[in-house]
Amino acid sequence: MKFIVALAFLAVALAAPQGDKKPIEIISSNSEMNADGSYSFNFESADGTKVSESGNQKKVGPKDEDIGTVSKGSYSYTSPDGVVITVNWTADENGFQATGDHLPTPPPMPEHVVKMLADLKAAGLL
Repeated sequence: MKFIVALAFLAVALAAPQGDKKPIEIISSNSEMNADGSYSFNFESADGTKVSESGNQKKVGPKDEDIGTVSKGSYSYTSPDGVVITVNWTADENGFQATGDHLPTPPPMPEHVVKMLADLKAAGLL
């Protein structure tokens, strides 16, 4: 319950006016929605923020009504230290997957683990 109350206070604080900040102008915006369920949209704002997304319907199960949306897109913005941050992403039957130079990646697998996996695969255990 305390967590919910804390979230409520956080939401109110974030919704509060942010001083003298002026709205950022949208300099381009496009969107398209098609009868087959596919769509795309993109926009760019005056501060250099860019967003694009497209998607379509895909059968995800054995029944005709087992339809899901597969989407992909990207967004970029300039960080406070002047670096352009770009994220490319997909959302499909494998979940949400984002990539970007600034995102952490797992370290390489140790050589002994690579060898062990190769041995298990050769033995037919994988």
